[in-house]
Amino acid sequence: VQLQASGGGLVQAGDSLRLSCAASGRTFGGYVMGWIRQPPGKEREFVVAISGSGGSTYYADSVKGRFTISRDNAKNTFYLQMNSLKPEDTAVYYCAADTRLNQFYSGSPRYWGQGTLVTVSS
Repeated sequence: VQLQASGGGLVQAGDSLRLSCAASGRTFGGYVMGWIRQPPGKEREFVVAISGSGGSTYYADSVKGRFTISRDNAKNTFYLQMNSLKPEDTAVYYCAADTRLNQFYSGSPRYWGQGTLVTVSS
């Protein structure tokens, strides 16, 4: 699986931003997809994941209620809608894929896209 992330940028606190991640491969629907971020000078952290069917989603407490993940299996693409952004959301965001949800929680999914930088100014 190859992943290509896009959509990062510089925004102000309270603004919204949408990230996209396009995936290659014919078994897109068989993978859990998600996002992991790395704030400046900090360790990578789990943000959100979505099941293969899109029927189940999993959010870190820090983004619950503000971020929404979705996927379009027909387009082999998934999205992260980020609302009410805060300066502490500033990070490099990596899209990722794995057949196992637990790998996201441990920060070690098998497939990674390149990171996209999100900067939220106060």
